[in-house]
Amino acid sequence: MWRRYVAIGDSTTEGLDDPDGDGGYRGWADRFALAVARAQGGLEYANLAIRGRTAARIRAEQLPVALDLAPDLATVVAGMNDMLRPSFDAARVAADVEAMQHALVGQGATVLTFTLPDPVPVMPVARPLRGRVLALNAALRAATARTGATLLDLGAHPVASDPRLWSDDRLHANSAGHERIAAALAHTVGLPGADDGWSQPLAAAPRRHRHEAVRAELAWVRRHLLPWLGRHLRGRSSGDDRVAKRPVPLPVDLP
Repeated sequence: MWRRYVAIGDSTTEGLDDPDGDGGYRGWADRFALAVARAQGGLEYANLAIRGRTAARIRAEQLPVALDLAPDLATVVAGMNDMLRPSFDAARVAADVEAMQHALVGQGATVLTFTLPDPVPVMPVARPLRGRVLALNAALRAATARTGATLLDLGAHPVASDPRLWSDDRLHANSAGHERIAAALAHTVGLPGADDGWSQPLAAAPRRHRHEAVRAELAWVRRHLLPWLGRHLRGRSSGDDRVAKRPVPLPVDLP
């Protein structure tokens, strides 16, 4: 049994874009915490993740807090925000993730992490980023093997790149995607009743006409890409002035 689960990371761990119905976000970490709590009758859970954070900032800002909370179950997911920056260095990002894993494993925690899916099926304009994803995933696999953390290799499963599991911004999973990630983590740690159903492909999608695809691309550029570029040109982040949504461990509510 695990007593306390602490999640650290960026927007995907925070839960974007999986609305909780109360103006906030749920996400795979909340869903995984609930699955663990149900399986063993209870769990304390804290989520320190903040959107927009790089691996270095997660290590500097969230890891010390996580270590003070002394979890025996932790998730460490980072790298997406680094990958979108011109200065991206896969080895440096993986080194930060490895250091976080090593510190938490060293305190006796079961530590989980996952690789990133191929972004191209979700966001065709991201083709130049595919090499970065492959490099980071390879570095994360090697780092996890050294630390003794547990790896969920999402990057090896094509279903993780199905656009129907991603939100309109194409950077975050939607509710169905977060549900799949939580199910994958439950299967990875062997929770009772968990199976590999999360990895099964969705039914074939209806074929879209070319004009529909072009219209969707233009809408995405207008609603998401241009605002993102404008924010980053001003040196702003979506996580500026934000705090963690669940900074202290609280018992998971069991419906």
